[in-house]
Amino acid sequence: MQGFILDFEKPIIDLEKKIKDMQDYAASEGVDLNDEIVRFQEKAQKLQQEIYSKLTPWQRVQLARHPQRPYTRDYIEGMVDDFVELHGDRAFGDDPAIISGVGKISGEKVFLIGHQKGRDTKQKIYRNFGMAHPEGYRKALRVMKMAVKFKKPIICFVDTPGAYPGTGAEERGQAEAIARNLFEMAKMPVPILIIIIGEGASGGALGIGVGDRVLMMENTWYSVISPEGCAGILYRDDVTKAPVVAEALKLTAQDLLEQGVIDEVVEEPVGGAHRDPAAATAILKEHILNNLATLKEVEPGQLIENRIEKYGKMGFYDKHPYQEK
Repeated sequence: MQGFILDFEKPIIDLEKKIKDMQDYAASEGVDLNDEIVRFQEKAQKLQQEIYSKLTPWQRVQLARHPQRPYTRDYIEGMVDDFVELHGDRAFGDDPAIISGVGKISGEKVFLIGHQKGRDTKQKIYRNFGMAHPEGYRKALRVMKMAVKFKKPIICFVDTPGAYPGTGAEERGQAEAIARNLFEMAKMPVPILIIIIGEGASGGALGIGVGDRVLMMENTWYSVISPEGCAGILYRDDVTKAPVVAEALKLTAQDLLEQGVIDEVVEEPVGGAHRDPAAATAILKEHILNNLATLKEVEPGQLIENRIEKYGKMGFYDKHPYQEK
C-alpha cells in the first residue's frame, strides 16, 4: 500500500484495501471468500486500466513527482552490478544532487550519471531536491570524459525540477557549466543514452541530456519550464492554471515522441513505476540493453555526425516575411 496517494489513485487504493481486509478476514476466521475476492480483484484491475489509460498531462506530471517513484539510485541498484560511485569535479567539490560512477549492466561496462532526489526531509536537503549546482555538472562531465577515454557507453538518468538557481551556483558559473556539457556531449565519440525517469525541467535536464537516443518513461515530463512556472508567468502567479498549461506545453512522452524531440517511450507497469519498482526496473533495463546493442554498431565518427544532425533538425522555423530571399 502506498503511503502517498494522488486524487485519481484513491478509488483504486480503496478497492485494494477492501480486498486486503477480505483476505485477512478469510484467513483469520477460516471463511471461504475466494469468489468474492476474485470478483473484487477483477474489478480493481479493470478500474486501474480505465484510469491509467486516460491520464491527463497534469496527472502524468503528478506521477512523475510521486515520492515513491524510483530514483536514479534505485535503478542503479536494481540493474547495475559492481557499481563504483565517483565523487567531485576536481575543482570545487562534490554535488550529491548528481550521482556518477561506473558499473556493469548484464556484463556490459557503462558509465552512469543521474540526478538524485531524496525521500525524507534530511535526504531532500542533502540532495538539494535533485537540483544540481555547477560542480554537479562538472563532475558529470569529468566522468563522461573518463568514459570517452576508456571507450565505454554513457547512460544519463534525468530527473530534476531544474538546475539550482541560487546566488552561489550563479557565481560559480551555472550557465557556463551547463553550456559546456551541451558542447562536449555533442561531440563525444561514444554511445550516449539519455533516459527521462521523472522530471525533465529546462537547462537542469539538458546539462546531462544530449545523446544519441533519448528515452522517456511513460509517466514523466520534459519541458523548458514547469507547468507552475509557466502558469505564474502567463496567469500572474495563478498556479491553479497549471493543469491547463500542462496541456498546452505538450510535455508528455507521447507528445514529445510525435514532435521528434525524443526517440522512444518506455512503458511502465500499470499504475506507474511507483506501484511496482522492480517491474519498472526490468522494463527499463531491457530498453537500455536494446539501445546500447544498436548504438555499439555505429562507428564513433558517425555517432557524432548523427547526433549533431539529430539536434539540428529539432524545432520549427520560417524566414521572416521581410527577410531577403
